[in-house]
Amino acid sequence: MPKTLESPKTFTADEIAELADKGEDISRFFTNAGKMMPPIQRVNVDFALPMLKELDQTAVELNISRQAVIKTLLRQALDQQHMARRAR
Repeated sequence: MPKTLESPKTFTADEIAELADKGEDISRFFTNAGKMMPPIQRVNVDFALPMLKELDQTAVELNISRQAVIKTLLRQALDQQHMARRAR
C-alpha cells in the first residue's frame, strides 16, 4: 500500500500552553509575521432607544453583533472624515 503524506498536526492554543508549561520549546509556533496591536480601551456610550433599535436591526441584517456594527460604522465615518481633511 503506498504511503500518503500526512499534513502536519495543528496545535490548539491550549496544547501549546501545555507544552510551554512542561518547559518545552514552543518558538516554532511563532513566526513573527504578526503585527502588535495597541491595547484596547473599553468605553461606555449611551444611545437613544431609536438609534439602538437601528443598530440592532442592522446587526440582524448583517448577521453580526451590535458591537461589530458600531465599530464598522464608526471606522467608516472616521475614514470619511480623514479623506475629507486630506482633500482640502
